[in-house]
Amino acid sequence: MEPAAESPQQPVTQLLIAYSNGNRSALDQLLPMVYRELRRIAELRMRRERPDHTLNATALVHEAYIKLMDQGDVSWQNRAHFFAISSRLMRQILIDYARKHNAEKRGGGAPDTLLEGKEISLGERADELLALDEALEQLATFDERLARVVEYRFFGGLTIEETAAVLDISPMTVKRDWRKAKAWLYRELKAE
Repeated sequence: MEPAAESPQQPVTQLLIAYSNGNRSALDQLLPMVYRELRRIAELRMRRERPDHTLNATALVHEAYIKLMDQGDVSWQNRAHFFAISSRLMRQILIDYARKHNAEKRGGGAPDTLLEGKEISLGERADELLALDEALEQLATFDERLARVVEYRFFGGLTIEETAAVLDISPMTVKRDWRKAKAWLYRELKAE
């Protein structure tokens, strides 16, 4: 009897664990395996941004990946955990750019940031992104899990099953939490 074929998730998980245990060469093998999925997450995220946003998906992936690999103290659990952290970092990167943009609107005068030769311009969507981030922070104060579900599903593009795996809950609970969180955010953002 032949051994069962390895699923595409197993090598990623093995490399993440090896990297967590100090094997730096695992990183060279990991990037080609996760790049396409990171790019998909970034493209989903960038679709929600202003059409003339000059931060592109590639630049967002590269910046997030650099930050991911600087996370030396993370004990990577599996592939879903890696992509959940990736989505959180992409959210933080975009929020940081939105804050910078708003500071400049108020006369901050800081020079434009260049990333891969492209100027970052958030425009009007910066306020919306910051309002969503603030609402998510408020949601997290009374229900951290609901906030994580939104972060992983909306910002990270994780499936219901992937979100369930990361949070160690059932897919039905993710679906229920996703509905509750969307309703709460809708009411909160509508009130603003």
